[in-house]
Amino acid sequence: MEGIQFVTNDKDQKIAVLIDLRKYGELWEDFYDSLTARKRAAEPREALAAVEKRLRKQGKLNG
Repeated sequence: MEGIQFVTNDKDQKIAVLIDLRKYGELWEDFYDSLTARKRAAEPREALAAVEKRLRKQGKLNG
């Protein structure tokens, strides 16, 4: 595939990939966002109201 190169180890197993970001930059961003979301899926959640209250208290949010 043009713009995609696989890196292989000494056993000829694919271990990494090089992506031409000029050609596939937007696709890479989507892929990276998906990985980030999966990684953070188990992190604790916080209600929006609680975040807003904390930010107002710290003077970082007006209103």
